[in-house]
Amino acid sequence: MRYNFVVTSAWSDPEDAQRNIVWTRQLFDALRPYRAEGAYVNYLGGDEGADGLNAAYGAKLARLAALKRKFDPTNLFRMNHNIVPAAVAIDAR
Repeated sequence: MRYNFVVTSAWSDPEDAQRNIVWTRQLFDALRPYRAEGAYVNYLGGDEGADGLNAAYGAKLARLAALKRKFDPTNLFRMNHNIVPAAVAIDAR
């Protein structure tokens, strides 16, 4: 891609949270038609969940989950945008 954009917002008054979250999401949605499909994993926020991982990794996600099962079956390294080990039910919190 020729360009990269990241939508971030910050505010100091907690009472402004809802208004700023709505504004930020509306801006991101308005730019959606101009962006490529997919996502850069380091730009994911905390609320994209499995959809964000699917956008970032696509078809590679299943292979990454299999590798995670092999090398980190207890899900020790989970404090990132977690890829849950394949066929292992673990609380990723």
